[in-house]
Amino acid sequence: MKKLSTLIDVPVRDGFDPVINGLTQDSRKVREGYLFAAVPGHKDDGHRFITDAVRHGAVAVVALPGTALLPEVAERVVLVPHENPRRALAQIAARFYDSQPRVLAAVTGTNGKTSTVHFAQQIWRAMGLKAACLGTLGVVGSGKAQTGSLTTPDSVALHATLADLAASGITHLAMEASSHGLHQSRLDGVKASVAGFTSFSHDHLDYHGNMDDYLIAKAHLFSDILQHGGTAVLNADIPEYRDLTSRLEGRACRIISYGEKGSDIRLLHQKPTPSGQQVTIAVAGQEMTLSLPLVGRFQVMNALCALGLVIAEFANDPQKVLATVPYLEKLTGVPGRLQWVEGHPCGAVYVDYAHTPDALERVIEALRPHTAGKLVCLIGCGGNRDAAKRPVMGRIAAVEADLAIITDDNPRDEDPALIRRAMMQGAAEGNAIEIGDRRMAITQAVTMLEEGDVLVIAGKGHEQGQIIGERVEPFDDAAEARRAIAELRG
Repeated sequence: MKKLSTLIDVPVRDGFDPVINGLTQDSRKVREGYLFAAVPGHKDDGHRFITDAVRHGAVAVVALPGTALLPEVAERVVLVPHENPRRALAQIAARFYDSQPRVLAAVTGTNGKTSTVHFAQQIWRAMGLKAACLGTLGVVGSGKAQTGSLTTPDSVALHATLADLAASGITHLAMEASSHGLHQSRLDGVKASVAGFTSFSHDHLDYHGNMDDYLIAKAHLFSDILQHGGTAVLNADIPEYRDLTSRLEGRACRIISYGEKGSDIRLLHQKPTPSGQQVTIAVAGQEMTLSLPLVGRFQVMNALCALGLVIAEFANDPQKVLATVPYLEKLTGVPGRLQWVEGHPCGAVYVDYAHTPDALERVIEALRPHTAGKLVCLIGCGGNRDAAKRPVMGRIAAVEADLAIITDDNPRDEDPALIRRAMMQGAAEGNAIEIGDRRMAITQAVTMLEEGDVLVIAGKGHEQGQIIGERVEPFDDAAEARRAIAELRG
């Protein structure tokens, strides 16, 4: 509980400086003594619910300038005008909870965020530090396990979680920063000492409109969230590298670059092995060869980004940096990210979250060196989402793999047959079949594998449900693959 005047700079009317017991942008969650933020949204506008919020006990309301309150409401609350209520709420939440782990690394990028933050957390823990990660899979860390559905939680939930982690003794945290979360100011108020960028490719254009606006949303992490004097860990191999570095000018931030063109962590050599891959990197003036228990070049890049996040704290100590590198050999994969489903009698089955053209292409590329026979890719596209990528996804699956199986993936309110049709049009350049029912498609894909074949079930990864209309039906790709393998084995 804190006085309103300690949370935001606002004139106190006639000594009325209410104690704030909680924060929310959902009028249904308002309780006595709460601050309510009237946030304009895509589907509705919080300003419509100000009266309801006050009736439920709100004592302060953040709203757009010019907002008029009913007379009976105006007498009972402090109205805080702000040109961006969503950003104001995030900044108020930061002051309200006022605590976070000492080292906080935020990671953005189209793909690789989840693996990167998990890898950073694994390295920190191997070093004996109390560490956690937060993102698509919820909160994972020392004694903490909490599932979540958003890559970046809303600002109130986020700052409450940060304070809870700090109170439990977590000193190091790696968290995902989605473009939606950044654009909607959910991370405003977070004191990120390190920020990482993994990759950039086509995704979420149904929300951002175009690639330029999409990049601007992600770059907000470096121009505004990363603390002055912090460290940016950037992929030197992507075209956006120069743009990102330019946004750091005048902010006294250190840059750690990684990749084949990286000057701080350089990838020199990579060779697939039966259990993963052997990589040679140059770091702190030395070359080191490692056995990485992960499949795919993009997982190497994610691991190098994670290494950059970790060494940012002591980058000026070469001996400590070199002592940290071997922990990469102890990394374990993340659920739904090239997750191996054991037990197939002659082939290999993987489940991956790849749901963008770039991610799908990289997953197929990663598995090709491990495929002695045919490479089969099972893929669908979600309804009520970016329709432009459907034929692109179909083409990549059919051309880059030896066989594409086009199926359903969260059709939501759309006709799944129309989604599959768009994908099959793109798949016409290659080899593809269509099986609408995802459970049946997985069963048939598992059954058709022969000696040396590899199957990747892509698109849903860790997800535990299939969204059809308004229903969310239980569905787990890995569990379905295990069921089909068990039936195959009799």
